[in-house]
Amino acid sequence: MFTKTKKLWALALLLALTAPAFAQNGVNGLNTATTTLKTYIAPVTNITLVIGGIVGIVGAIRVYSKWNSGDQDINKELMGWGGSAVFLVVSALIIKAFFGL
Repeated sequence: MFTKTKKLWALALLLALTAPAFAQNGVNGLNTATTTLKTYIAPVTNITLVIGGIVGIVGAIRVYSKWNSGDQDINKELMGWGGSAVFLVVSALIIKAFFGL
């Protein structure tokens, strides 16, 4: 009969023999995933730029309305909305640069 250690050695040998076959499929899978991911980068960055533009316009309208109403807290509002719009635009550009597009 097989002892526990013999079963363990047989399992280890089986895994060692099948690992190279899985490794080749893994490389092909990674190449396919990279190619597929690169096709999504341009639309995602375009959507991010559009959202950044919308955030900038909404922020500008809110700051303008606060300014006209005489509110003294314009700086905090401007930094919040402006900072978020700049972050979205810069993050879209960094994503494009990171993937080399």
